Amino acid sequence: MINVSEFEEFLQEVNVGFYTGVPDSQLKAFCDYVEDKYSISENHIIAANEGNAVALATGYHLSTGKYGLVYMQNSGLGNAVNPITSLTHPEVYNVPVVYIVGWRGQPGVHDEPQHVKQGAITCELLELLDVSYQVLTKDTTMEEVREFFEENFKEKLEKGGSISYVVSKGAFESFKTTKSNEYTLSREDAIKIIINETSLEDMVISTTGKASRELFEYREELNQGHSNDFLTVGSMGHSSSIALSIALNHKNRKILCFDGDGALLMHMGSMALVGANKPANYYHVLFNNEAHETVGGLPTVMGNIEIEDIALNCGYNQVFKANDEESLKDVLLEFLSTTGPVLLVVDVSIGSRTDLGRPTTTPIENKEAFMDKLLK
Repeated sequence: MINVSEFEEFLQEVNVGFYTGVPDSQLKAFCDYVEDKYSISENHIIAANEGNAVALATGYHLSTGKYGLVYMQNSGLGNAVNPITSLTHPEVYNVPVVYIVGWRGQPGVHDEPQHVKQGAITCELLELLDVSYQVLTKDTTMEEVREFFEENFKEKLEKGGSISYVVSKGAFESFKTTKSNEYTLSREDAIKIIINETSLEDMVISTTGKASRELFEYREELNQGHSNDFLTVGSMGHSSSIALSIALNHKNRKILCFDGDGALLMHMGSMALVGANKPANYYHVLFNNEAHETVGGLPTVMGNIEIEDIALNCGYNQVFKANDEESLKDVLLEFLSTTGPVLLVVDVSIGSRTDLGRPTTTPIENKEAFMDKLLK
């Protein structure tokens, strides 16, 4: 395994001076170390999405001549393909970028269904993008990293090409940090309170990560089945757009979108589409813990912006706020009875149950049950 402190020191030695990206659980030790070391400096920015991170790394190189590093889960390559091919590529601006890519869905390693296809094509995609790569495993040593860089990466970066470290599960030694915020209401308890006030005619589209897992488990507890919920297990940031299209096509049903702050920030332009189309049956719930909690808890910028003002200026009719059980119960009925689109911001704590399970149905089974219920 590779010590993240030694790895980061090596990166500085080879002219990397700036870090940006979207956190990934596979890269948790590295991301935690970088955030711990550079949390109050211009050397690290947690990006809204991976394409945004490539642009930030480009600006850093233009400003300094040094290399910017972009970290991401391999699913984030989808967001990064456009700037990699039309901005940084040697046939365009010839901007060198160093990537660290968490290899979810690696062939032969058990993972969730949303990672399987991306895992199978990760290395092939990097080759297609002209990004040279080294796979880091639990057996890789820093000596091997240094040797590979000298033999394969150094000249490519100097000529404007890009390189990537593809990180297998267990390649990095752990780096422990504690993350928390000031909020006391858990996301799981907030989900339960909201579900208790909905009917089985209401449909829920829930975002990527633990929110969907908590929703699934509560439906199990209530013995209600799962046909009311579309669990967006992949495609982070797109739940609100899925919900918008459903709301526009089923105006007789109340459509709730359960969103997270990291996901909302990733594709915040979707709020403008919601506001512009004004579906009266659209109820947007933002569970805000100001963190990428599902993949390790690194902070988002949600605590530094006025999301309520943004929603209203995008065309939402009203915004409601809650930060504990009492205030959530106080505003919930009014929120659900107000003409949409409306936003409810629920400030929640960082963390989840250690025994939180995963959906026992497949994505296709979830889709088919949801469509059967929706189209009745």
